[in-house]
Amino acid sequence: MNWGDLFAALALYLVLEGLMPFVNPAGWRKSLLMLLRFRDGQLRYIGFASIFCGLILLFFVRGGG
Repeated sequence: MNWGDLFAALALYLVLEGLMPFVNPAGWRKSLLMLLRFRDGQLRYIGFASIFCGLILLFFVRGGG
């Protein structure tokens, strides 16, 4: 594993996470308030789906498939 790749991925994550509050702070706030309405099971499902999609994408990007 190359540490540079890990830090590049972290930097890209921070850039993407910062885009929404920078570009549309009211919409970002509204989406966070909407998240409060979800039950724990729904949030877990969303988290699991995100992890699964990320792992599949990583598998293909890294040449595993």
